[in-house]
Amino acid sequence: MENALRMIESWPVPTAAAAVVRRDGSVVGRCGPTERRFDLASVTKPLAAYAALVAVEEGAVELAEPAGPAGATVRHLLAHASGLAFDENVAMAPPGDRRIYSNAGFEVLGEHIAAATGIPFPTYVREAVLEPLGMSASEVSGSPAKDGASTVEDFLRFLAELQAPRLLDPETLREATTVVYPGLKGVLPGYGHQAPNDWGLGYEIRDAKSPHWTGTSSSSRTFGHFGQSGTFVWVDPEAGAACVALTDRAFGPWASEVWPLFTDAVLKALPAS
Repeated sequence: MENALRMIESWPVPTAAAAVVRRDGSVVGRCGPTERRFDLASVTKPLAAYAALVAVEEGAVELAEPAGPAGATVRHLLAHASGLAFDENVAMAPPGDRRIYSNAGFEVLGEHIAAATGIPFPTYVREAVLEPLGMSASEVSGSPAKDGASTVEDFLRFLAELQAPRLLDPETLREATTVVYPGLKGVLPGYGHQAPNDWGLGYEIRDAKSPHWTGTSSSSRTFGHFGQSGTFVWVDPEAGAACVALTDRAFGPWASEVWPLFTDAVLKALPAS
């Protein structure tokens, strides 16, 4: 595993850190400055989605309740199926018609939960997710779509939670990490049109997408997210492991080239569980 993780040292980025963790929280390997804080960009969304699911389990909101544009629900917002535009609170399609990746949708979701709970959404994320998991170096400040910061060490705690939930009922997490509104077409940012473009509730589902930012050997059940700050997290349930990689160079062709090779090397190097 050490050789696989050290591939980040050849990435064309100023700084990178990465690690792999099992569902019991045991760390398979680390590389780079894992205590350094990086901007998460859209890798903020998995944290925000988890907080939203906590709000559902607490009874503050329901997945089926109206939220966002006419006809949309909390579930639509989480699944990028509300019809809202990428960065504007403007409806581009009817809810459930197609998959439109939407920062605006997550911002509307955060406002909806804040109104229901009386707690600013960044505070809700901290109290519902970050503090219970001991993620003391992490924060969401501003947009729940993109204004998070964290370390690899903190994200190892979250990735263990995504494999063996303690803050959510396992059935809630199962729904969040399987396809919601199957068959919707859409554009995966950075990778073009995908048919279907499968998502769960805040988590992208790999399925058979090609091209993709995970590996060719990643299972179809793999779920996760990547960010424009050059960051990604994935959980591969069939491999029984999860990976986080954080960098300080914006996503671009370099990432599309090295990330899949890195993921394939990590999966190949995984020791038997």
